[in-house]
Amino acid sequence: MKVVIIGGVAAGATAAARLRRLSEEAEIIIIERSGFISYANCGLPYYIGGVITDKKDLTLQTPQSFWQRFRIEARVRSEALSIDRAGKSVRIKDLESGRIYGESYDYLLLSPGAEAVIPDLPGIRSGRILTLRHTEDSFAIKDMADKHQGGKAIVIGGGFIGLETAENLVHSGLSVTLIQRSDHVMKPFDSDMAAFLHKELRRNGVSLHLNTSLTGFQEDDDGITAITDKGRFKADFAVLAIGVRPDSRLAKEAGLETDSRGSIIVDDSMRTSDPSIYAAGDAVAIMSKATGERGMIALAGPANKEGRIVADNIAGIRSRYRGGTGVSVLKLFSITAATAGMNEETAMARGLDYDTVFTYQGSHASYYPGAQSMMIKLIYEKPSGRILGAEAVGKDGVDKRIDTISMAVALGLTADDLVSLDMAYAPPYSSAKDPMNIAGYIASNKLSGILDEFSYRDIPALDKDRDMLVDLRTREETKQGMIDGAVNIPLDELRERLGEIDKEKTIYVYCRSGQRSYIGARILTGHGFRARSLSGGYLLYSEVMSDRAEA
Repeated sequence: MKVVIIGGVAAGATAAARLRRLSEEAEIIIIERSGFISYANCGLPYYIGGVITDKKDLTLQTPQSFWQRFRIEARVRSEALSIDRAGKSVRIKDLESGRIYGESYDYLLLSPGAEAVIPDLPGIRSGRILTLRHTEDSFAIKDMADKHQGGKAIVIGGGFIGLETAENLVHSGLSVTLIQRSDHVMKPFDSDMAAFLHKELRRNGVSLHLNTSLTGFQEDDDGITAITDKGRFKADFAVLAIGVRPDSRLAKEAGLETDSRGSIIVDDSMRTSDPSIYAAGDAVAIMSKATGERGMIALAGPANKEGRIVADNIAGIRSRYRGGTGVSVLKLFSITAATAGMNEETAMARGLDYDTVFTYQGSHASYYPGAQSMMIKLIYEKPSGRILGAEAVGKDGVDKRIDTISMAVALGLTADDLVSLDMAYAPPYSSAKDPMNIAGYIASNKLSGILDEFSYRDIPALDKDRDMLVDLRTREETKQGMIDGAVNIPLDELRERLGEIDKEKTIYVYCRSGQRSYIGARILTGHGFRARSLSGGYLLYSEVMSDRAEA
């Protein structure tokens, strides 16, 4: 049995190694266009910033190590030009010698990954404009940053690659401008949670320009100018990070089925429309456990799993891919941001009956030194309580909680399941009621009608003739700011001051994070008032309002 794999890195290299472990007889050949067969793709930005200092640390396997350990032939600097499905062969070009030759196969795995989107704009082909997708790209950006120490760089795009590149260019000593076409960075996040990311970028000196569309570039002797609908931005060089698309040219030209975006269509065994050809990694469309739809999920975790599944099926072991939750995590300077499943924007676009919960909790017990707070946004379906997704931002413990949500989405768990879920607890690691339990409690209270919340979006529509806004924080806390029109009645004085509250009005209460306002709303409800609590509290409201003022 002869297996040819086009593309190394995550899916291709994983499939090759797994297949060798399953079969000593198989002939396995990897064709890789770049100079590296298996490298730490997700670590590339950190080489630019000097966190990873040795180029060799980015290389996971070399052609020599692959052969020595696995007897797998890995041909780097080799490009697959075309596929002859009828003849079961691949036409290949050796990029160093220029020689073109054919390679037959019994099974073919397409693992070409994704390619950076480069729009057709004036000046886009300048040598001062770089992308970050391959190991060689990180070397080029690092060289450019070193050459222009103390200078300026522009990053176009606020996704994972854009933000990680921006951070590491700052660490390299450059002044960074980040240009984002939409109203917030990080598409998997909703705008309210992205406000925390915007604050962190600005706090670290990144000049952030939202709602700004790139129209072209202009190069001169001393730099590059990004031309946008909001003005011109001059720098020494620019990094283009506006997104990726499936590198599916080979598949399309071979007549394999692809979707409207160009992703290769595969079944749950990762087999394409040709039974002898498999596909895996960023170039394929896989099932989302959150939406139930197929699409591109360009992440290393799914790619590695898919590669293993391909190897199993080629070796005769029935194995299937069960879908992904899109769980992902980002380090941005001193904070961590993570998400899994649907965000609110997606739930709304799909017409789902849903609700959200915001909770601001410590990473571990507050009495144990070093606790860090995190904001968590939970999205769930009504009336079932099924968890649709979550977003979290904080300094510690964020990854642990979002992994819990990923599991909840994958297994179809509900808010009540979060309540009953046992989480590892000791004061240095969590609280007896973990933040995930708390999020479940709040959602469960809302579903049962015990808690009625309102959103920061509702505040502009409040009418003083029919509504009353009450700030339950202490007088000292209100010195940090209040919502316009609010009356301050500290929670611990609420029962004694009920006479100051108009029973004919709906009472909208808030505190710093939402915990005290829930208690206050229950007190008021118990005394015959109509009361609602602000979801996310003054903390979320102030972050969103401040972000809008900066935009």
